[in-house]
Amino acid sequence: MEIMYKGKTKDVYKLENGNVMLKFKDDCTGKDGVFDPGENSVGLTIEGIGKANLETSVYYFEMLKAAGIKTHYVSADIDNATMEVLPATVFGHGLEVICRLVATGSFIRRYGEYIEDGTVLEGGYVECTFKNDAKGDPLVTGEGLAALGVMTPDLFESMKEQTLKITKIVADDLKTIGLDLWDIKFEFGYNNGEVILIDEIASGNMRVYKGDTIVEPVELTKLILNR
Repeated sequence: MEIMYKGKTKDVYKLENGNVMLKFKDDCTGKDGVFDPGENSVGLTIEGIGKANLETSVYYFEMLKAAGIKTHYVSADIDNATMEVLPATVFGHGLEVICRLVATGSFIRRYGEYIEDGTVLEGGYVECTFKNDAKGDPLVTGEGLAALGVMTPDLFESMKEQTLKITKIVADDLKTIGLDLWDIKFEFGYNNGEVILIDEIASGNMRVYKGDTIVEPVELTKLILNR
């Protein structure tokens, strides 16, 4: 298979049928060996987390499909930690969309003088960053995306609306097992004239608490899948 892209947590290959294959790896974003979905570099490796992230992604992609939300998901091979997906054009050189339900992490590092860590953000707060490790994944507004020719205002509103809907579905599901979603990171792409969710929905891309304690990725995956 032709490799298209080597990412921090997945490698991307082109399939003969025109679709794309994602190969999940055991790397997680973080710093100094501590997991942090808000970091823009690999900070630790957890054995088996790639396959676990794939299982979690399949679980949520199937849930979104049942809710009528389109994604790039086609099928998965859990044993080989691969997922076949529809091709999609990324926005710019790659765009990450974060939905924050509680102020923490990089949000507090930026705005801590205005808000306390752990403050609930009513209704959810959506923000976007360009995928650019050298520049620390800079923030960009909807108006900025339009001005740069990356995304029209209509496409941005569609992406934001989907982000809030998907976040609610994931948060509601986690609540059924006594967990609270604080924030989650998504990627979207452009396919057949529509904005659709791409990449993954996995424990390594979300920050989840049980009471006052953060749930680490491996434990979170176990709680999601082994209920």
